[in-house]
Amino acid sequence: MGDNSGRSIALLIPIPMSGNTFGRLFCVTSFGESHGPAIGCVVDGCPPGLALSEADLQPDLDRRRPGTSRYVTQRKEADLVRILSGVYQGHTTGTPIALLIENTDQRSYDYDKIRQTFRPNHADYAYVQKYGVRDPRGGGRSSARETAVRVAAAGIAKKWLRERFGVRIRGYVAQIGPVELRLEDWEAVELNPFFCAEPARVPELEALIDALRAQGDSVGARINVEASGMVPGWGEPVFDRLDADLAHALMGINAAKGVEIGDGMRVAGMRGTEHRDEMRPQGFLSNHSGGVSGGISTGQDLLCSIAIKPTSSITTPGRSIDDTGAAVDMRTTGRHDPCVGIRAAALAAALAALVPIAHAVRPRAENADAAPPTTRIPPLAP
Repeated sequence: MGDNSGRSIALLIPIPMSGNTFGRLFCVTSFGESHGPAIGCVVDGCPPGLALSEADLQPDLDRRRPGTSRYVTQRKEADLVRILSGVYQGHTTGTPIALLIENTDQRSYDYDKIRQTFRPNHADYAYVQKYGVRDPRGGGRSSARETAVRVAAAGIAKKWLRERFGVRIRGYVAQIGPVELRLEDWEAVELNPFFCAEPARVPELEALIDALRAQGDSVGARINVEASGMVPGWGEPVFDRLDADLAHALMGINAAKGVEIGDGMRVAGMRGTEHRDEMRPQGFLSNHSGGVSGGISTGQDLLCSIAIKPTSSITTPGRSIDDTGAAVDMRTTGRHDPCVGIRAAALAAALAALVPIAHAVRPRAENADAAPPTTRIPPLAP
């Protein structure tokens, strides 16, 4: 259908936004924009009786919040989370838990010059094509600012998994641009601004990010996530596979462009004799599959990796179009990350927690009385 100008009317009518809820039995619905008064979410399906306070959720928020070092965006947000419902006398009640984080350091005027311009490789153009309207301030709903509430929600999941099953989920930066980083020391991850596990390489990373800022450019990254203490039997064999749900969650990160489970893309060059995770009564002899076989957890460590694209908001001028379709040269100003992947370590570990808890609570309704005839073996043979 078109008007007298021949344009499609469908593009001129705002379309409601959906897809703001993740999960079913344990689900998170988020709301808010980068430059609105606040962001928040509602967590539904958390079992009752979990001791919970804001202090349990704040540490992960502090890891991902902006302005923590000169190597990330200089937007200053405290990211203090408030629990508005679902907790009574320090324990969850089983009812929806509402979380709220106020935005306090918006600078919307930074975006005045690009209000009518589409930033290359950003969500601006796609949003207008889908909804017919967009919020240009800081990217609006497409901003990574929204991910703070997902981290807060996942803090609930991480605490429940840890206390109920002993599952521990953590992540580290495994690569920034051309610099590949080894897992040498988990303790070091919390002691440097890059969340890397190879502390001797920190000076190299500092020089790289400083050079990128001076050049008005950005760089991508890779984040590795590990969940230890996993329970065998989580996941479904066809559509709700544990690894498929995990990929779904991690690809929900704004800048994510790839997800690998276990050896990931490297399996294309491996042989069956090399990749198969052999077993003995003492345990598994390897973990090439990343702790998932047939879509179901084996009890081994859950291993995954995500690729984060270079930040598209950079100061180097680039070619684009404006909202009339005319060609323009544009330059993004404001406060942006030279490598958004640095802060994604906390985010990736958080989102990974939303998947195991969903599958952990499912057997309570489906097959809690199942009694496997085979004895469990250790996740790793001595």
